[in-house]
Amino acid sequence: MEKGIKNVAYIDGANLHNATKELGWKFDYGRFLVWLREKYNIEKAYLFIGMIPKYNDLYIRLQKYGYTLIFKEVTYDIKGKPKGNCDSDLVVQVMQDAYEDKFDKAVLVSSDGDFAPLIKFLITQNKIEVVISAYKPSQCSMLIKRTGVRISYIIEQKNILEVLK
Repeated sequence: MEKGIKNVAYIDGANLHNATKELGWKFDYGRFLVWLREKYNIEKAYLFIGMIPKYNDLYIRLQKYGYTLIFKEVTYDIKGKPKGNCDSDLVVQVMQDAYEDKFDKAVLVSSDGDFAPLIKFLITQNKIEVVISAYKPSQCSMLIKRTGVRISYIIEQKNILEVLK
């Protein structure tokens, strides 16, 4: 990456957590942020996440790594499963930062096709570096793939991003 470029990562926390859990290995959030900084020249990394008080220690640890946490109030479905959909918050933050010219390129971490319109907008503005999918290539949304954006897959970095046992 070129010096002087300021890139910002926007991370769909639930998508990242669920995908890496499904991959069957423990994900190292600290190493991930280092990798983002080294590979994509990330200056800031927003992590959009639902706020559940019992995970306070996790939130503190993520902030110590250097993430900027954006919390969403969590609701619970009929089965008691937490739901903290942060998609709209992520889109608003990216759009606000793009409007205010706070980054050169965005790095979006999600496999969720709901972000395809945002990706298309960022492409038209030449403001997107890459989409990083935590899912396998066959599981990344076709809506994202159809945008033509460059996609990187976390599974290809398992040797770097897996917590060592």
